[in-house]
Amino acid sequence: MAVSVTPLILRNSPRTLWTYHSHLQIPLSLTLSTTRKTSRLILSLNTTKMEASEITEEVTENVSVKKKIFVAGATGSTGKRIVEQLLAKGFAVKAGVRDLDKARTTLLNDNPDLQIVKADVTEGSEKLAQVIGNDSEAVICATGFRPGWDLFAPWKVDNFGTVNLVEACRKLGVNRFILISSILVNGAAMGQILNPAYIFLNVFGLTLVAKLQAEQYIRKSGINYTIVRPGGLRNEPPTGNVVMEPEDTLYEGSISRDQVAEVAVEALIHSESYYKVVEIVSRADAPKRSYEDLFGSIKQR
Repeated sequence: MAVSVTPLILRNSPRTLWTYHSHLQIPLSLTLSTTRKTSRLILSLNTTKMEASEITEEVTENVSVKKKIFVAGATGSTGKRIVEQLLAKGFAVKAGVRDLDKARTTLLNDNPDLQIVKADVTEGSEKLAQVIGNDSEAVICATGFRPGWDLFAPWKVDNFGTVNLVEACRKLGVNRFILISSILVNGAAMGQILNPAYIFLNVFGLTLVAKLQAEQYIRKSGINYTIVRPGGLRNEPPTGNVVMEPEDTLYEGSISRDQVAEVAVEALIHSESYYKVVEIVSRADAPKRSYEDLFGSIKQR
């Protein structure tokens, strides 16, 4: 017998409606027209005869939601590059900054996937948890103290500030944390105590010691972490390929901030980076390797 199908109105959008004959499993073709408040699905049956039986309907949601990443230190030289690369990779970003006015001139404010919020890592985990919110799935810490006469600044930012972020994550149940640290943080144990870079980086309030203690806190927290230790940071574009080594291996070398940002973002994508500390520099003679291969070559400790 001939069958006519009445148009169906769906009040929620966007949805896909699958309709089929309960015995013959005959597919129906769908035509979608959209109005301001409703989506109308016009169903037409691709046959003129069918047995009398009930037509069943199954409605399934097909909504794509981007993963949102909270970036602390988002207006810093490395942090802003992380924000840019996250957006380019299709993530949504919540950029935590101390200076909103600076953020409006530094970051890409016209991107609908970017949310800028005021966040100071030195103000404690309770406030940070409110800012990070339940909509963030991971945190990237790219903070760094500003050199000055305050010898406690490295501890306030690179140690206590990082610990505050970790505690905020634990309060919220955010179980992915990526830290931008530095090579030579464990220079004393490496026998590099007289290394000029180790001496210089510790001049301002024992910066590397503060970073190392923050790293140790992260590793004991139970959070799924990746600690990225770059060599000397360059503002210029990359001139070589990334070299990745296990912790306490590299004691010299440099790398473009663009590549540091890239490593941080790729760590979100590749499970091979989980629970690892990696040290990175770039070298002109280094072969080009995939990040799956690079992270996979580092063993967990």
